Amino acid sequence: MSINIPMLISEERSLGIFLLITVFLGGGAAWLTGRAIASTWRHWWQAIVYALLLAGAVRFLHYALFGGTFLSLYFYIVDSIVCIAFALAALRVTRARLMATQYGWVNERKGLFGWQARRDPSAG
Repeated sequence: MSINIPMLISEERSLGIFLLITVFLGGGAAWLTGRAIASTWRHWWQAIVYALLLAGAVRFLHYALFGGTFLSLYFYIVDSIVCIAFALAALRVTRARLMATQYGWVNERKGLFGWQARRDPSAG
């Protein structure tokens, strides 16, 4: 049995269409959504709700532009996973940046996704 990766992730059997519509357009919109949610200090689960709505829009783009099926649970789940991943990553990156810049006297950056309490240099 041969497994064809483009066929698993996109019904158009084209990795380019999947990358353009789902990853570039849907992921980009989800990234902006996650960044907006983090900038307004909303809860992380709201990013998931908006990403699920975005996945429906991505499914519609596949249907309207390339003749894909609109009501496909499998491909909706694939699109949802991509959108949720982008939204949550953007939320975490933005939240870490905000915690380090707005509360710089208490926190400092720790990598791309995190922050930590600032170490007291006089306590050493």
